[in-house]
Amino acid sequence: MNRPYNRPYNRPSDRPYDHSIACDPFESKKIMVLGDIMLDHYIWGSVERISPEAPVPVLEVKKEEYRLGGAANVALNIKTLGAEVVLIGVCGDDENGRQLKDTLISSGIGTDGLVEVKGRLSTLKTRISSHNQQIVRVDYEQTDAVDTEVTKALEAKIRQQIDCCDALIIEDYDKGVMTPKLIKVCRELAERGVIVAVDPKKRNFMEYRGVTIFKPNFKEFEEGLNRKFKDSFSFVEAAQAFRKEQDFRYLVVTKGAEGMFLFDESKHFHFETKAREVFDVSGAGDTVISVLTLAYACGLDMAQATAWARNAASVVCGKLGTSTLTEAELMESLDD
Repeated sequence: MNRPYNRPYNRPSDRPYDHSIACDPFESKKIMVLGDIMLDHYIWGSVERISPEAPVPVLEVKKEEYRLGGAANVALNIKTLGAEVVLIGVCGDDENGRQLKDTLISSGIGTDGLVEVKGRLSTLKTRISSHNQQIVRVDYEQTDAVDTEVTKALEAKIRQQIDCCDALIIEDYDKGVMTPKLIKVCRELAERGVIVAVDPKKRNFMEYRGVTIFKPNFKEFEEGLNRKFKDSFSFVEAAQAFRKEQDFRYLVVTKGAEGMFLFDESKHFHFETKAREVFDVSGAGDTVISVLTLAYACGLDMAQATAWARNAASVVCGKLGTSTLTEAELMESLDD
């Protein structure tokens, strides 16, 4: 197998892609997605006047749409890329929960992995935009940790299906699903050899020791370590030390326009951003963890998988709202 990324430090984006590298087809894989499930609500319209009641714009609504967000958007990314997906998480017994289930079903994603929690708010994020410019976002959510019984129900659903899955992606948005007990279960799966990839937030940042792939963005990395990096050298040094201390097989840090950084046991790589027109970064992180994990589960080495994920993010950033991409779009981006 030709492995072109073998120097201690390089920029793989400057090298041609080797399409001869063998990997399993996406459609042959089944990925479990666990974490905080959200529903994204988009309202688009035009603003032509200011309200006489207060100095605020008046939006004339032209279009309204619901899309999957959070862990549900990761599941949709996996589904759209052609693989099978199992989604595990919670929702409330409210109208937003019912809309979430309807949206999942219409997207071809099963709802058997959802635990409905009586009295809990389903997470809804409403984005109001005019002329492709977001005006305001309104969040409905409940972020306290789910109780012991809900955690047990989630654990049971994981154990029922994990043996027929090729990897587990954890989407931890600090909304209460990833309790210490559930994290412990996932770490034990990683110890057993299951590919476990984590997209973290601040609350549980230090709790995922030993997972296969840990993927924060740069802001989350600084917050998780409670420090600011004055230059690239201090960031790289801290990232290498953190990967070793936490015993991750791979640490991937996304850094917006500066691209992505991959750290393994002996070296690090910098993947520069692909030059494309950016319309919306919503959901780009979901796409990165989806492609990263799926490509790695299919047999690509992590450097190649990270390059694919970088390209995938550039594609979805060229779309409005929380978006996904198809396998065909991903392959086209590799030839670009």
